[in-house]
Amino acid sequence: MLKTCIIGASGYTGAELIRIIERHSKLSLEKCYVSENSQYDQTLVSEVHPELTGICSHKLYGITNAEIAIAKDAYDIIFLATPHEFSHDYLPMLTAGNAKVFDLSGAYRISNTTVFENFYGFPHQHHGLLNSAVYGLAEWNKDAISQASFVAVPGCYPTASLLALKPLVESKLLNLSHLPVINATSGVSGAGKKASMTTSFYEVSLQAYGVLSHRHTPEIEEHAKSPVIFTPHLGAFKRGILATITAFTNSNVSQSDIEKAYREAYDNKPLIRLNDTMPKVDNVATTPFCDIAFKFEAEKNCIVVSSAIDNLLKGASAQAVQCANIRFGFSESEGLI
Repeated sequence: MLKTCIIGASGYTGAELIRIIERHSKLSLEKCYVSENSQYDQTLVSEVHPELTGICSHKLYGITNAEIAIAKDAYDIIFLATPHEFSHDYLPMLTAGNAKVFDLSGAYRISNTTVFENFYGFPHQHHGLLNSAVYGLAEWNKDAISQASFVAVPGCYPTASLLALKPLVESKLLNLSHLPVINATSGVSGAGKKASMTTSFYEVSLQAYGVLSHRHTPEIEEHAKSPVIFTPHLGAFKRGILATITAFTNSNVSQSDIEKAYREAYDNKPLIRLNDTMPKVDNVATTPFCDIAFKFEAEKNCIVVSSAIDNLLKGASAQAVQCANIRFGFSESEGLI
């Protein structure tokens, strides 16, 4: 059993990590941390996450600098479900030991430090570690993940968008003189657990936000290897993301070319489900799957691809564990299905 800890266990993604690890046959959850001055320090996990009553008996502990220094060698695996600033500051210390680290924040997903500062609002100080981070899009970076010491787990919007888009880009089927247009809608859990009027369930209506300025845009563009127009929306539901991409193909592309691209990319990927009908959020909520379907109109050289994921699972915690499974040679779906 691999000794595992979670730093940032009080939030939604922390709760999902706890649930997955507690049923994982190869991982042993040793400790759950929250921020040093958290109101939840010394509180039972089951009091913060009542749905984990009978599943997890651990307490939450405030993380200190001294414990961070110990953690890098005390655990085989460290999951970070922490704010970007925390991950940025403490990952150099955490990655200096024997532990393999899987970071769910955005601190190490974008290689261009100028772009990072523009979108995250603070300068990146750890260029060497940034350059060594492996991007954890599990279905596309398996070889690199299998050798990685540190994995930057993708964001939820990028996961849904990239899984739908990359087979087309990698197969050179798209006419990229027309930018792919991504419209994606997330449930309110994507904003985290902290109370806010803008994400209060009663206040939320379907609305675009972060228009032409969302921090996931450069992440999508870097790993799709193409500029895109990305517009996120907030929907009045708890969890899940539906991403719909409109793009134009090269003039000689056929339906069978597109089908082949998706089959070759995903036929042997256990957490991708290729559908004949457009996916919906209810079919993936509380699961680790990504459902994908497309429609193609040859006369217009136009394709519409839709993907659905659970933002807290395939878009965060489940993908982090999937990456850990790959790193240690387990079945990709261990603990997830």
